[in-house]
Amino acid sequence: MCGIVGYIGNRQASSILVEGLKKLEYRGYDSAGIAVLDKDILVYKQPGKVSNLEQSIDEHVAGKTIGIAHTRWATHGEPTQENAHPHPSNNQEIVLVHNGIIENYKFLKSELIDAGFVFHGQTDTEVLVNYIQFIQDKYQLNIEAAVSKALQQVNGAYALAILDKKEPHKMVVTRKGSPLAIGLTDSNDAFYVASDAIPIIEHTQSLVYLNDHE
Repeated sequence: MCGIVGYIGNRQASSILVEGLKKLEYRGYDSAGIAVLDKDILVYKQPGKVSNLEQSIDEHVAGKTIGIAHTRWATHGEPTQENAHPHPSNNQEIVLVHNGIIENYKFLKSELIDAGFVFHGQTDTEVLVNYIQFIQDKYQLNIEAAVSKALQQVNGAYALAILDKKEPHKMVVTRKGSPLAIGLTDSNDAFYVASDAIPIIEHTQSLVYLNDHE
């Protein structure tokens, strides 16, 4: 089982993300990672325990108040740093975490390779983030519209949290067949995302479980 945590607010995101991942360790996993966003996307990911990830995070995360995180149980590709989430797009402008399985990823990957995309691992998730970039570039869409249009061609199950450096104050979340919850605060100055309530419940006053993407 995999786990997702996301945060957007006024606090340092990396601390909240790592804390949330530790609370998801009960699910079982073989790698972990976070991505934080400001002017650029910073990705930290490691095979093994969340403690390995925590040791790799450096001072550059300071002041970054939006981010996503993931614990992975390998389904496509070995538990390596390249296959760990989050996955950035080829242009380094989009990054996402994904729970679920993209059933037609081989077909999409072939289309992307023909279009000049390069892949560094073996995951279906790396295919998905690059397919979103492909659609965004082709139709000149904002990230929300690009995700929606790309998912029309995707078969499978997913819970996604997505960041785009061109829209640094936005996080796109969606799901189909895999659970995803949004945590809300009374002051509405922060939003939390997680696979279940456990990693975020103490920070929030209410939870909303997303419906399937149509």
